[in-house]
Amino acid sequence: MSSGEMIADRRFDYGRDLELRGDLAGAADLFMQAIELAPDFASAWFALGDVRERQGDRTGAIDAFSRAKAANGADFLGADLRLLRLTSGKLAAMSPQYVTTLYNQYAAKFEKSLVGDLGYRGPAMLFDAVSAVCAVAAKPVRFHRAIDLGCGTGLAAQAFKDSVEEFIGIDLSAEMIKRARATGLYKALATADAVDGLRDHPDAIADLILAADMMIYIHDLAPLFVEAARVLKPGGLFAFTAETHEGEGVVLGAGLRFAQSEAHLRELLEQAGFSIDRIDNASIRSERDVPVPSLVMVASKA
Repeated sequence: MSSGEMIADRRFDYGRDLELRGDLAGAADLFMQAIELAPDFASAWFALGDVRERQGDRTGAIDAFSRAKAANGADFLGADLRLLRLTSGKLAAMSPQYVTTLYNQYAAKFEKSLVGDLGYRGPAMLFDAVSAVCAVAAKPVRFHRAIDLGCGTGLAAQAFKDSVEEFIGIDLSAEMIKRARATGLYKALATADAVDGLRDHPDAIADLILAADMMIYIHDLAPLFVEAARVLKPGGLFAFTAETHEGEGVVLGAGLRFAQSEAHLRELLEQAGFSIDRIDNASIRSERDVPVPSLVMVASKA
């Protein structure tokens, strides 16, 4: 690292400190100083965009986020999502590098933050919904093989551990997979995108597919639903949570997560060959102490 880059790093750190103290103008000035020393400093451009947006400078924020994206083609910072929110652009897939980086960094404090701080209760709600569907069908809550999509640290497997003989976990984050492996609950684990992970499995091998709080990172769920239907045995259950909204289709929310309308999810499930067994309007977690509108859905393969 050159001396100029070292100075740029220090200016960036000082700027972050001022931002945390609420001095947005001072922070923006230091971020600009860092950029003058290192023009391709993606994190500084991104931080400048964030500060400008908070200052109400929409044009300046768009410029800064655009430069952050140009300086970091993989977009591990999520500049594309911030630009989508600012420009009302056409929804597109999240950068896999962004989601992977987010959860690799989040892994060590994942359960404390999500469960302890945000009151996350998605896996427990999924178990209750699946149990209710089984009760209506007069069947025991027992499954031979379950595939846990976006398995994270293994919270869904913990909720279903007394009802499933064999778990297969799939997650984009290698750090999350390490923590899931440490639970001893999974027969197999794969570091992969959910759709690609399912494609690695033959037809009709699972009795249950779980997807707890992972659809918030996918704007086009159609390929996932098609693969889930293929991998499930006839009569198998697909149980998932999703953030929702009162409008139509899919939107990118303020928390930079995708929310799906109930009608849109119904249509996708039916197109993939599922029958809808249960829909619960609920909140699987809170954000800034406000419940996040969510759906808990269970569908069965015909």
